[in-house]
Amino acid sequence: MKHHALEQLQKVAEVQQDYPRRTMSRRERLERWADVLERNPDQRLLTLYETEYQPAKARAAMRCDGSPLSVAFDDPVLRAAGLEGDSYGEAKSFFDLSDHQMHKIICYCHFGSSVSAGTAANAVRGVANGGLRGLADRLLGMFR
Repeated sequence: MKHHALEQLQKVAEVQQDYPRRTMSRRERLERWADVLERNPDQRLLTLYETEYQPAKARAAMRCDGSPLSVAFDDPVLRAAGLEGDSYGEAKSFFDLSDHQMHKIICYCHFGSSVSAGTAANAVRGVANGGLRGLADRLLGMFR
């Protein structure tokens, strides 16, 4: 899929932006992402290199074609729900994930240069089911 800026599309087509966005809970968004990844579980997807060492601004802009993030962005249901890109920062915001959770799902250091879509789906489901929380989250949970 080739991505274009809205301004480019408006030159060749009438673009309507008044469609209603489907409201999905955080869990529904994560489950949908996992479902989309599981459609082709053996597909090799690219990871993002050393996300934990990047400055926040650079990390937010990180992306690559053929990653678990681009698979999510290619899904029309997630886009209709508000996913506006396949960058680390957009996915983090849309799926309401911490840097620690994103790191566990997408980072090179956990999987090497690529990860199977099925493995990525399992990581996403782990987050959806309350796993992959950071130490601070777990400690706070003990006092709630």
